[in-house]
Amino acid sequence: MSCMFSDCSSLTSLDLFNFNINNVKDMSYMFSNCSSLTSLDLFNFNINNVKDMREMFSHCSSLTSLKTKDKKILKEWKNNSFKKRKSKIIIF
Repeated sequence: MSCMFSDCSSLTSLDLFNFNINNVKDMSYMFSNCSSLTSLDLFNFNINNVKDMREMFSHCSSLTSLKTKDKKILKEWKNNSFKKRKSKIIIF
């Protein structure tokens, strides 16, 4: 799944609620350069087998809403320079 949605610059939102990633090992650059993406639902992502999440959200300059229950996803999101941006983070 590495680079799966990378460079989808017209993509504004994505609901991956029922997306099964149980056997995925690499999610690096998955949403990289999705510059119009504002909202993302990763609530049901089971990332237990994921080994690489490097730069998963890099250059997602408009992403301000993220729904997740996983702290690793949240950490990666924060590591991609979102600290200064007003963001809505939903964690359950």
